[in-house]
Amino acid sequence: MPRMLDVSDDVRAEIGDEEADRLLAGDNAPGSYDCTSCRTPGDSEQERTSTVLFIGDETAVLAFAHAGCLPSQVVQVTEEQLQGAVRSITADGPAPAAPEQAVLGVTSGLVLINGELHPALVVEPTGPIVRPGTTGVGDDFLPLLIEQGFMPVTQLTEPPSVLHGWSVLLAMGQLHAVLQPGTGGGSPVAWWQAHQPLQVTESWRAAANKHQQVLLFAAPAGSIGRQPREDLLRDALDKAAANGKLVASAMPLAGT
Repeated sequence: MPRMLDVSDDVRAEIGDEEADRLLAGDNAPGSYDCTSCRTPGDSEQERTSTVLFIGDETAVLAFAHAGCLPSQVVQVTEEQLQGAVRSITADGPAPAAPEQAVLGVTSGLVLINGELHPALVVEPTGPIVRPGTTGVGDDFLPLLIEQGFMPVTQLTEPPSVLHGWSVLLAMGQLHAVLQPGTGGGSPVAWWQAHQPLQVTESWRAAANKHQQVLLFAAPAGSIGRQPREDLLRDALDKAAANGKLVASAMPLAGT
């Protein structure tokens, strides 16, 4: 039975037309898999599935994700980050379901602060983030962001302060990227970039245009989760803040 796979042009360019066609025909694709984003089981015969190609310096690993979690895309990682995944490949075994590389998940929502709705983005990695160049089992995501100027949040009673040099790129009503300052005062670079522009609600866009800025909250893996409603998202943010697992900043809006 043909698999319900999405293979993006970028992934096809890396793996070649022949391999891409074999995947789409179901020859090399797994039936069941563990989603590389949310880590829960998926079935490429029953639901749309994205192919995600992780590329290191010398190695490439093909992983699979629910199409609702991640679009099909190419993700550049360090060779060290792929070592654990590559070691699990046997001579005739399948590719691992997911390399140990965290992907930033981004959720948009409106957050009520002081009686006013603010457009917000919530960033949560799919796994622990370690400091570049180190091999540890801890999670340095929040310390790394605090070093960049994000502020710890213990309760959501005031909007966070503006982080200068950072911005949220919105174009044609869609979310494209979170930009950070370039090195040495150069042009801004993408800290996070959507493989495909993300739709935001009309009310979120209206709030963003009103305030001309977006609040960005970040929490370690497992702190927030994928919340289906904004009230549940707010509850999860409040809990993360109370547990000392939330940092935030306000970023000017770039685009419309």
